[in-house]
Amino acid sequence: MSAVPANLSYTKTHEWSRREGAELVVGITAHAQEELRDVVFVELPKTGRMVKQAEPAAVIESVKAAFDIYAPVSGTITRVNDAVAKSPQLVNQDCYGQGWLFAIAPSAPEETSSLLTADEYTKHASASAH
Repeated sequence: MSAVPANLSYTKTHEWSRREGAELVVGITAHAQEELRDVVFVELPKTGRMVKQAEPAAVIESVKAAFDIYAPVSGTITRVNDAVAKSPQLVNQDCYGQGWLFAIAPSAPEETSSLLTADEYTKHASASAH
């Protein structure tokens, strides 16, 4: 399994989030993009949309299937990565960098305590891979 960056938080549904000021930037993990293989389409949420924790916020389609991408916390979508909409392969090439999906302004910051650390996520991902 690919290295899991220690500075990010994770969900059991394979999203990562990184705090940037008042926002959380969200993407999918290397484990998820390896499962998806060739990403061909990304449907991003509209900015200003309110989402609840664990609610589908975006959709990623690969040649195999379409997958919902869930909001790691409740809040408002503040920005989306237009580069990924134009070049979905960025998700495969750089899932922790240029392949980020959207940013969210948390409305319930305490929800971040339910997110997994890198170690917890690594254990979860390797357990779900068997």
